[in-house]
Amino acid sequence: MPFLDWVNKKQAKEATREVPYHLLKQELVHGDVSGANADNLLIQGDNLLALKALIPFYAGRVKCIFIDPPYNTQSAFEHYDDKLEHSQWLSMMYPRLVLLRELLTEDGSIWVTVDDAESHYLKVLMDEVFGRRNFVSSAVWQKTTSARNDAQYFSSDHDHILVYARSLDLFKINRLSRTASADAAYKNQDNDPRGPWREIDYKCAKSADERPNLFYAIKHPTTGEEVWPRRTRVWAYGKEEHERHLREGLLFWGKTGNYSLPKLKKFLSDARDGLVPRTLWLAEEVDQTRTAKKEMKELFPDDPFATPKPEKLIRRVLELSTEPGDLVLDSYLGSGTTAAVAHKMGRRYIGIEMGEHASTHCLPRMQKVIEGEQGGISISMNWNGGGGFRFCTLAEPAFDEHGRISAEVKFATLAAYVWHFETGKPGNQIFDKPLLGIDNGTAYYLLYNGILGDRRPAGGNVMTHAVLQAINEIFPHKGPKVVYGEMSRLGASRLAAEGITFKQIPYDVKMR
Repeated sequence: MPFLDWVNKKQAKEATREVPYHLLKQELVHGDVSGANADNLLIQGDNLLALKALIPFYAGRVKCIFIDPPYNTQSAFEHYDDKLEHSQWLSMMYPRLVLLRELLTEDGSIWVTVDDAESHYLKVLMDEVFGRRNFVSSAVWQKTTSARNDAQYFSSDHDHILVYARSLDLFKINRLSRTASADAAYKNQDNDPRGPWREIDYKCAKSADERPNLFYAIKHPTTGEEVWPRRTRVWAYGKEEHERHLREGLLFWGKTGNYSLPKLKKFLSDARDGLVPRTLWLAEEVDQTRTAKKEMKELFPDDPFATPKPEKLIRRVLELSTEPGDLVLDSYLGSGTTAAVAHKMGRRYIGIEMGEHASTHCLPRMQKVIEGEQGGISISMNWNGGGGFRFCTLAEPAFDEHGRISAEVKFATLAAYVWHFETGKPGNQIFDKPLLGIDNGTAYYLLYNGILGDRRPAGGNVMTHAVLQAINEIFPHKGPKVVYGEMSRLGASRLAAEGITFKQIPYDVKMR
């Protein structure tokens, strides 16, 4: 597979490993954050740092990622610096995509909006990060219905939405809800008692050489003559299936029997499972930029966001990729549209935004959503308010430049880091005891912040004979053990006899 190369690519690839882990500092709780609402987060801060902070807790848990990164169009926006040099833009995107991939569930997907300036480069870049075989499609969104007369060459009507699966073998896309216009395509030309139907082509794009079993003669019901398909476009169904179609009266030769080739009846009653999504997303279906700006003007009359996406566009993405209760992430939250739509649709969400508009736009917008604002998709979703979210900022790094652990790091936080590093799994369970869990037959323990109480020295942070005895009595495990602590006073032979691999804090606490 070909790879994209650019200046400083090596540094961009190393950046993922070198990004320091930061703690998240809760600044505000708004509404009800009990139950599933506890995962609803708005984070203000650099999205690269925020994504790294989320990895130990949310790796493999996010069902859908939607991002609308700066397009690198060499134009200036009020809320973003969108004039990055091309290689800088690629270096900015690469480590973020790597971290986003790690956050996705195995059956999850990522949807990225981009225009022609970088779309082809982004496609190759995402092929490298997500795997070319996991490319799902590129949807085209009609972002405007009117021409720009000041355009130098072409007036751009569309943006692209690149869609990748974490694993295409596991990814399933939802059908769209049926519409009145789609149902109107079904007629009942012959008064069939089974109801309205539409004609389906009876041929397929295969040749007789490729599929000789699909090249055969059928009898015309009006003329009695043999009807053959072209050798370059044979029947879509084998003889047995064709015989079933005859028995069930599923073939249509025209009202007067004058069709030279048959059509297959597809009944509306069999099509209630929804519509197959298409790659052309018209403004009449998912709205356009002008609608999005109007939505923002209604929310923030004095300071509308310059480059929003319409709520119906995000609803389409979430309809296709998620179910109620799934976790959605947007690391370029902008004006907060993804979080607002996810909230109204009953999805959990994490939104990350670096700029001041995290406070001036995203935060008040989500407060209005909880209060029941009726803009965007609210009416169609019967939205009346409710729920809640947490507003967080990035605190100091969890580890300083010498590897020392910040005093602000609590046991549960370090436990999540250790558990994720050792197992690759998110630390989303409750960590309140030395035994973090058992994975593939190995038990993982953490001695930190006096988790064993009064057992000395250092409140149980040092592996001593007494601490070992306490572990074996309270949290026994017959298989291999990995124990993290400040120090071990047990000899190598005793550790080996107990099946213990000891790792010292902070030196062996490596971060993914």
